[in-house]
Amino acid sequence: MSFKYFEDLWNMWYTELHNGAAGLTLKIKKVLYSGESPFQRIDVMETYEYGKMLVLYGSIMFTERDEFVYHEMISHVPLFVHPSPGRVLVIGGGDGGTVREVLRHREVQAVTMVEIDSQVVEVSKKYFPTMAVGFSDPRLSLLFKDGAEFVKEDSGKYDVILVDSADPVGPADILFREEFFVNAKGRLQEGGVFVAQTESPFYHPDIVRNTYSILKRIYKEVHMYLAWIPAYPSALWSFCFCSDSLHPLKGFNEERVKASGLEFKYYNPEVHRAAFALPNFVKKLV
Repeated sequence: MSFKYFEDLWNMWYTELHNGAAGLTLKIKKVLYSGESPFQRIDVMETYEYGKMLVLYGSIMFTERDEFVYHEMISHVPLFVHPSPGRVLVIGGGDGGTVREVLRHREVQAVTMVEIDSQVVEVSKKYFPTMAVGFSDPRLSLLFKDGAEFVKEDSGKYDVILVDSADPVGPADILFREEFFVNAKGRLQEGGVFVAQTESPFYHPDIVRNTYSILKRIYKEVHMYLAWIPAYPSALWSFCFCSDSLHPLKGFNEERVKASGLEFKYYNPEVHRAAFALPNFVKKLV
């Protein structure tokens, strides 16, 4: 993916290209921040259609208008399947959106978040305060480390592990490799759940195919689920649900969702079940 600014006396536009042949173009009100961390370029732009958005190394991470879809689906699907998600590990997720959703669950006693780039967290706190609210929660332990190294060296155990990674380029590439997946499983409690974002089945079929091939060698239950995220390539985004003992539908009790009293913008019991219904072209990939 790549991006350019197209600017004249009246207009500024941002374009993210997918495979160099198609893409999303957004009209920009202003560039709020642009900088370089030791790991990547970081940009914050205010758009007319999607509100503020975070861009890392030229790729859209999220926009204010649709970020709730991604963060609700990566979080609530596993947390409402696991019977007692007391300890949660989040790899990545420097914008804070996933942690925000995880900490809404009363059963969650402790969250460890491992983010390699402290500058992403600081930018999120300044420009996206509604996403960064979880950073002040006393249940959160925030570590600025390499996620792959952490799961290799850590001795802790977690009920749920969520990998909120960027695309498999730059510092996030290692989070799509077999060694990382194996080491992450070693951090799961018996009966635990592992969930990660797994890119667009439409634009990234090779990544999807390879990722699920690896995961099926590691877990007994591996299931893709989908979400509609307008600002992402093709608007069709995938996640993997992995466990050795829990099934995302057989182990799902929608009464828990109702009893939680939580309100969501995207997620609900019907969406939970429907997300695992895959189109035929996607089934062939996994």
